[in-house]
Amino acid sequence: MKNKKVIAVIGAGNGGQAFAGHLAAMGHSVRLYDRDVSKIDELKNIGKITLSGALNLEGEVDMISTDLEKTIDGADIIMVATTATAHRELALRMAPFLSDGQIVLLNPGRTCGAIEFSNALKEAGLSRRIYIGEAQTLIYACRLIRNGHVNVIGVKDIVLLSAIPASDTDYLLKCLSPIFPCFQGAKNVLQTSFENVGAMFHPTVVLFNEAAIERGESFYFYRDMTDGLAGIIEEADRERLAVAAAYGISPISAFDWVAHAYNGVEGKNLCERMQNNPAYYEILAPDSIDCRQITEDIPTGIIPLAELGKAAGIKTPLFDSLITICSVLHKKDFRKDGRTLANLGLEGLTPDEILKKIQ
Repeated sequence: MKNKKVIAVIGAGNGGQAFAGHLAAMGHSVRLYDRDVSKIDELKNIGKITLSGALNLEGEVDMISTDLEKTIDGADIIMVATTATAHRELALRMAPFLSDGQIVLLNPGRTCGAIEFSNALKEAGLSRRIYIGEAQTLIYACRLIRNGHVNVIGVKDIVLLSAIPASDTDYLLKCLSPIFPCFQGAKNVLQTSFENVGAMFHPTVVLFNEAAIERGESFYFYRDMTDGLAGIIEEADRERLAVAAAYGISPISAFDWVAHAYNGVEGKNLCERMQNNPAYYEILAPDSIDCRQITEDIPTGIIPLAELGKAAGIKTPLFDSLITICSVLHKKDFRKDGRTLANLGLEGLTPDEILKKIQ
């Protein structure tokens, strides 16, 4: 294969296995890492990953391992597909093994993921030249049928990508666009961060269906959308857009994004577009409120959005309420380890100073 790459995929969940199977089917040399020994042992026995649905492919993975050092050693590209809450710890663990010229891409970074990852590498004393970037969202809408078999419900046509510093973005696109043409360059990692539309959808749907989830009622996460809930999502989205505007960024609205990311989706309002998106049809709601739609999206999505708003003097009452209510619901202070300005090394900086820091 021309331009064959050695690609390490970190995380063997829905997205990680989709990446591994797809990349292997393309002809790249793929290594898949996860810390879950039982999952890795099962995948080793299978030896390949099958994708069905929007992609019907099969890829044989060259290395399936719980050894992080061996997985990333000599890899051209490292695709991180873990939960965003793992980014900081993962950066600290990866730092001793990274080598000059490697690309690390967070899929996705959620909000300020690349900033957190870059800070952690510096904290670990890394001095080598690493290219760090984040995708606005995961390329695939996908769910594991079982280990080694992923149902790819949809593949996004456009996914924004940025490096930190932003001056490295063109290099990342040069390396990654031949593999994934959906990647398009963003202005900087604040643009990819502010384009975190998932943070508008996920915690709100879970929170306002909390009783149904706790009763064990099964429902479709997006297809069972109601006008009232869609209205709450749009109000949260207005806060996101207002904060972004304070940093000179104009992200796409949630209403427009659904049709932008998935061609052919129609509807006169957000509720209809959510209901009419074929990529969303079969996605079921989580069966517990202890789910990543809250435990990930609050600390790595809503909190940094609210914090960036604070730095710019923008009020975010709905974001603040979501953080407080979800913290009470989970009996956990999400602000403690979440992506606050202090935890991101941005406390006391103005919007202009934050922008200068990431260029």
